[in-house]
Amino acid sequence: MYKTILFDLDGTLTESGEGIMKSVQYALEKIGKREDNLDNLRVFIGPPLLEQFISYASIDKETAKLCVKYFRERFSTKGIFENKLYPNVEYVLKTLKDKGYLLAVSSSKPEFFVLQILEYFNIKKYFDEVVGSTLDEKRTAKSEVIYETLNRMNLLNNREYVLMVGDRKHDIIGANSQDIDCLAVSYGYGSISELKNSKPLKIINSIDEILEIL
Repeated sequence: MYKTILFDLDGTLTESGEGIMKSVQYALEKIGKREDNLDNLRVFIGPPLLEQFISYASIDKETAKLCVKYFRERFSTKGIFENKLYPNVEYVLKTLKDKGYLLAVSSSKPEFFVLQILEYFNIKKYFDEVVGSTLDEKRTAKSEVIYETLNRMNLLNNREYVLMVGDRKHDIIGANSQDIDCLAVSYGYGSISELKNSKPLKIINSIDEILEIL
């Protein structure tokens, strides 16, 4: 029986694609790799940013670090607010809290930005812990973020009571590596085939379905 629910942020709680993709577009243009088609940049939603810049733009680590710097220039002032909650997110969070579940956010986004976003949407009050990556690009892998969440919540020896909810393979693989179950949401930024191949506990089509499972 689950007692603690860990939520991914982008693509699970918030529809953040516009702000992320436009900030990536800005960063790529700054290094001379202009990308006019925003849809091509959907791959940046979810994975660690530094690694994705290296992979997508075929650049070295130092150039990718520069891209992250440029990304944050735009994201910190504008992109962070090109964002909205998915339908019924607050209702589900409130219902889970009222039922006595412990809730946390486990995101590969820098913790500094995660906290800002939760405050902006007035949902931080529902979470017992909020964990993200660090601004110096440490703790970016989802497995590391989940481990840190479990550690802060004193749950390293009680993993069987923890459930992760996310929209990308990184959430599922990260959860599995930490020996916790993961629900995948189909409405986010991961394809159905990506989710199925990562072997989640179940794929759900709306966040409300969590309440039917728990």
